[in-house]
Amino acid sequence: MKQFLKAFRSSLLAVFIMIAIRISFCFSTSMPSLQSLEVKGHFSFEGNEFASRDFGNMVHSMPHAVLHPMQVSDIAATVKYVWEMGTASGLTVVARGHGYSLKGQAQVQGGIVINMMALRQNEVMQVNRGNLPYVDVSGGELWINVLHECLKYGLAPKSWTDYLYLTVGGTLSNAGISGQAFRHGPQISNVHQLEVVTGKGEVVVCSEEKNADLFHAVLGGLGQFGIITRARISLQPAPQKVKWIRVLYSEFSAFARDQENLILAEDTFDYIEGLAIINRTGVVNSWKSSFSPDNPEKASQFISDGKTLFCLELAKSFNPDEAAKVDKEIMSLLSTLSYMPSTLFVTEVSYVDFLDRVHIAEKNLRLKGMWDLPHPWLNLLVPKSSMHKFAEGVFGNIVRDTSNGPVLVYPLNKSKWDNRTSFVAPDEDIFYLVGFLTHPTESHGLEELLEQNSRVLSFCDETKLGVKQYLPHYTMLDDWQAHFSSRWEAFVQRKSAYDPLSILAPGQRIFQKSVSVL
Repeated sequence: MKQFLKAFRSSLLAVFIMIAIRISFCFSTSMPSLQSLEVKGHFSFEGNEFASRDFGNMVHSMPHAVLHPMQVSDIAATVKYVWEMGTASGLTVVARGHGYSLKGQAQVQGGIVINMMALRQNEVMQVNRGNLPYVDVSGGELWINVLHECLKYGLAPKSWTDYLYLTVGGTLSNAGISGQAFRHGPQISNVHQLEVVTGKGEVVVCSEEKNADLFHAVLGGLGQFGIITRARISLQPAPQKVKWIRVLYSEFSAFARDQENLILAEDTFDYIEGLAIINRTGVVNSWKSSFSPDNPEKASQFISDGKTLFCLELAKSFNPDEAAKVDKEIMSLLSTLSYMPSTLFVTEVSYVDFLDRVHIAEKNLRLKGMWDLPHPWLNLLVPKSSMHKFAEGVFGNIVRDTSNGPVLVYPLNKSKWDNRTSFVAPDEDIFYLVGFLTHPTESHGLEELLEQNSRVLSFCDETKLGVKQYLPHYTMLDDWQAHFSSRWEAFVQRKSAYDPLSILAPGQRIFQKSVSVL
């Protein structure tokens, strides 16, 4: 038996060595051929450290090459090249936007990274001002640039993310969620058409009317079915001004009830988000630099130390000639809410400044050297029926202060989402986005924050809350199957149809490319 085991181990080791040699051979021999591939842009084989980093700053995978495309055909030719090599090569491909993935999703060890930011430099945005206005944009374009271009025509996209320095293709591969999503749905619900490069290197134009399965697969598809090279985004008339409001609650039940009523009301605010604020000092005082208190005397007496509070953040868009009317509407809406009266703060800003509000915070964090810290963010989608139990178990218990980053808490209306896309959400009419947007501090190191995330996830599993991850990250196939649940089979079928060799986006760790040994 010992001799048999010894021989078995030796044979197994020989197989692994052959695999390693084969993969190494494939990589080493493929590079000269890749260099000779005819593209209008260029490949870089050195100085690619930027492609091994992302905003999460916790995973670092170095590619063999980075493609800097000048046109879509460069991307198609590169993917087709890898496709035609088949299983003889271990090469894989991933599209990288502005690098704001959290756990290496847009990285690839020893493969090819496509720098989508290069593509946008040669792609012109085209705005159509018809009855159903839209803009055609490159998948590598930043949303902030889309905003400024559309504003030239008095138009703007309907749904946003909180941070605008993200690429169109990146957010559409996930969902794109912010405080407007309760009304307009996420960004993936506001797309008319896509141009996609599949895992076979085919360039396909798709929409609800044409190649509909690919269209819905790619939206929220985590990059698994194709690379978004162009998108047609729905637009609406753009307002000039925004009334921006913050109020505080001491009870989660009142906070949640008011949010849910607001997102279901016909006449309501244009933007609704919330935050959990735990054991923070001088919360309302910190608002005074940007907001005006409704009652300065009472606001100055408010103490937040040691408390678990909930902030409701609201916005109403308008044009200058509507100011008086909008003020009345706001006061009417506020009269229905149960916030603490001494905590009402209001400001008025331009539409652009409101949408780009996180960029101001980014500048301050960069000055302090904090923007490039690790970001062990955890984003969850919690069913309404489980939200109170989640709040009771997590806020003030597992999470005992929020000094190391905001905790978002706000409801979404599932009727505004298209269940034909690849995106997975809890199966209830209302579910909450809960985002722990943390970074390490002197009092809370990275390992502590990761442990906190683990405890939150364990609590959700043990209490069977039916929670789904947004921007999901799993390392085990069983976890991915559980994430997609009844939709897993359809997800696999789409992968087989559009990327059968599993060439695309290996950093998601859902599928692994098979490599032939012999």
